[in-house]
Amino acid sequence: MDVEARLGAGSPVVGMVHLPPLPGAPEYEDREGIRERAVADAEALVAGGADAVLVENFGDAPFYPEDVPDHVVAEMTAAARAVCEAVDCPVGVNVLRNDAEAALSVAAAAGGSFVRVNVHVGARATDQGVLEGRAHETLRLRERIDADVAVLADVAVKHSAPLSERPLAEQVADAVERGRADGLVVSGPATGEATDADELAAAVDARNDVDPDVPVLVGSGVTAENAPDLLDVADGAIVGTAFKRDGDVSAPVDEDRVRRLVAAVRDDRSDTGTGI
Repeated sequence: MDVEARLGAGSPVVGMVHLPPLPGAPEYEDREGIRERAVADAEALVAGGADAVLVENFGDAPFYPEDVPDHVVAEMTAAARAVCEAVDCPVGVNVLRNDAEAALSVAAAAGGSFVRVNVHVGARATDQGVLEGRAHETLRLRERIDADVAVLADVAVKHSAPLSERPLAEQVADAVERGRADGLVVSGPATGEATDADELAAAVDARNDVDPDVPVLVGSGVTAENAPDLLDVADGAIVGTAFKRDGDVSAPVDEDRVRRLVAAVRDDRSDTGTGI
C-alpha cells in the first residue's frame, strides 16, 4: 500500500470526524447541523496539520451490529461528500459498528480513499453481540463497484473481546494474507484509552514477517505526549479524543490541540531524520 498516496503522508496522522447522531438515532437533532459540524471539524483538523480525516457515525449509539439502514448510508454519504469537497486531503469512512459494505459504498460515492473495518476477519464479542468478519464480501464488492478504496482492518478491535485466545501474530497474518487488508489498526481496550506498547510492537513484528509494506496504525489513546514514541514503532496514528476541546470526545475539534500533537510528531521526526 502506498501510505502517502492513501493517507497523505509517509507517517500519517489521521484525525477523526465524529458525526453527531444521524436521523433515527436516539439523540438526533438537526440534519444540516450534522454536515456543518463535520465540515468544521475536518477543516480544523487539516488547518492543524492532520494528514487525513476519517468520517465516522460516532454519535449513533447504540450501534447497529453489521447492517445499517439505507438512510444511514445516505446521510453518511452526504456528510462524507461535504467533507471531501471542503478539505484537500484523503478522506476515509468508518460505519459503526461493522458495516464494511456501507463504508466502502459511502467512500466510493463520496470520493474517499480508505475505510476502516472493525472486524474484517475472525469474530469478536462486543456490546452489539458477536461480530464476524466479512472480508470475502468486502473485497468482492470493491471489485464489483470498481472502488479505488483501501481497507484498514482492526486487529483485536477496541470495545470487544476474543471468542477464544489466538496468538496476535496469527491474527495479523490472517488479516493480511487471508483477509488481504491494505493496512492494520491496533488500539487500546476502549475509545481514548492507550494502546499497549508491547502489543503494538508485537503487531508490527508480526506484520514484518508477513508483508512489511502493510502499514500498522495506532488506533486509540494517542496524545501529544506519547505520539512520538508510538510513531517510532507504528507507521501512523488515528486520533480522536486528543484532538477535541478539553479532551472531551463529544466536543468539537480544537485546532490548537491538533497543531500541538502534529508538531510533537514532526519535531521528533526532524530530530531522527525520518520525516513525516
